Amino acid sequence: METRSNLKKKARKNIKKHYAIFLVVCLIASFIGAEFSGSLSFATIRITESTIAKQEKVDEAVSLTLKGDSKKGKELTKEVKKQIIENDKNNNDEIFGRSRGVFALILNSFSSGTIYVTFIAGINSIIGHPNITSIIFIAASLLLSFLIWFFLVNMYQVISRRIFLEGRTYEKVPMQRFLFLLRTKRWNKTAWTMFVTTAFYSLWCLTIIGIFVKRYSYILVPYIIAENPNIKALDAINLSRRMMDGHKWECFKLELSFIGWTILGTCTLGITEVLYSNPYKVATMSEYFANLRKMKKEEGTPGIEKLNDNYLYIKATKEELQEEYSDVIEKLKKTEVKLEKPKGIKRILAEFFGISLSDTKEREKIEQEERKNQKLEIFKNIINQKEYPMRLFSIPERQQRRKLDTINYMRRYTISSLVAMFFIFSFAGWIWEVITHYIAYGELVKRGVLQGPWLPIYGYGCILILTFLNKFRAKPLHQFLAAVILCGTIEYFTSVYLEFIYNGQRWWNYSGYFLNLHGRICAEGLLVFGLGGIAVVYIIAPLLDNLIQKISRKKLIVICTILIALFVFDNIYSKNNPNAGKGITDIETIILNR
Repeated sequence: METRSNLKKKARKNIKKHYAIFLVVCLIASFIGAEFSGSLSFATIRITESTIAKQEKVDEAVSLTLKGDSKKGKELTKEVKKQIIENDKNNNDEIFGRSRGVFALILNSFSSGTIYVTFIAGINSIIGHPNITSIIFIAASLLLSFLIWFFLVNMYQVISRRIFLEGRTYEKVPMQRFLFLLRTKRWNKTAWTMFVTTAFYSLWCLTIIGIFVKRYSYILVPYIIAENPNIKALDAINLSRRMMDGHKWECFKLELSFIGWTILGTCTLGITEVLYSNPYKVATMSEYFANLRKMKKEEGTPGIEKLNDNYLYIKATKEELQEEYSDVIEKLKKTEVKLEKPKGIKRILAEFFGISLSDTKEREKIEQEERKNQKLEIFKNIINQKEYPMRLFSIPERQQRRKLDTINYMRRYTISSLVAMFFIFSFAGWIWEVITHYIAYGELVKRGVLQGPWLPIYGYGCILILTFLNKFRAKPLHQFLAAVILCGTIEYFTSVYLEFIYNGQRWWNYSGYFLNLHGRICAEGLLVFGLGGIAVVYIIAPLLDNLIQKISRKKLIVICTILIALFVFDNIYSKNNPNAGKGITDIETIILNR
């Protein structure tokens, strides 16, 4: 077994390579309570007398509703909700407004106890007996808590250990590894194995010696399952016990060597634990497991043959990869034949903005080449030994069908197609706002500044996502974040511009929405924009482009010209005669009445 200093040295090296994903892994573990739950004390330290008083009212409301007095219970939750909103106003918490929007509704429903009271009252109205309702409520609460623990909290360590083990061998660990248990269809089996382990340890905790000794007997179970999620529960437990035989004191001293980091974490309210020491501890323990595994393999420990994922510790040879990924390598070779690409302004528009000035046939050839490269790009890291070779895993991963490839989102759009889509998205945005306003306020109102049935902010946003964010299409997560930032910027400065040219008049105000900035943008809206941007880029725009391209070029030019003329006229007319009035610009009245 290597010395502690060597194990820690290797762990620090691995953290340096994969700091971002290791940090995310441990942060999620802290958040869901799987591990390191005390690390988030800096985020939960603020408990005031008013908070305690509100919680007491919520408890009283739930208690009264359970006893059958749902009317009084609902009145108390309304008081709590009103108090929460008033406190935000008194504290000038404009950013964290909680009086309007879906986010505010969800937060208020839980913090005021409304969701619990409504649930209990609903059961009571059906059952008609408070005692039975109490039993159902308690049983449902316990069952929900158990299911969350069983399918998520209980087995998250396995996902965590898999990512850390891959990180010690390979230069890249993709975010998709969070789903490796789903892709191998072993999520339920893993949850059961971890449940059995927890049950055994809980029974041993009834004895004083079992609390300390059995913790180290079972400590390797998550690592064993991470390597072989197909292993049976008892086999995993017994193998961990055999591997730790004679090494418990050694493991205890290894954990004790982090006492300095633990003290520092306490002094910093968990900040240093979140930012460094939590990943450091897991990375070191992963090195310890890998060393112990190697030692037990050499000793021939019974059951050690079940740890059969050798590529988790040693990279596959190029010959092995060439054999397993021969089809991919063959396709990669074919892409070496390059087509002549556009030059000058055509090249800039095509490569940076995804706009094509080429004829249809030339555009299709270039797009076909780029589509092949995009599909094969994900295999390059594997073939170059930088990423774990999924095809060599002992349990075949379920390959997801890439349905989006059939509509080719890695395409270039013609100017006429972009113009047509601008008006389609502007009209769709107008329909969306009319419908959502009707649902929220029961009024059918023509929305927007202009007189026509369009909201150009939606059209501009979608077209800018397709063009200015063209370089992000290959990475959906980056595309989502970029769309949120871009759309938030557009909405914020459009609000400023409209307010400036129309003498302070506002067409929207998110004051009271959770996480809003000056009432011009809010988290809820940005989330919708981000998700909508993803849908536009990968599904809606490619499908629309397919339909638009079926229209003859002459007809399309005529249609676009007419729409542009109408749009320009509407802008000129609305400059002095903007669409305003009830349900459109009476924002302050709407806010005060809520």
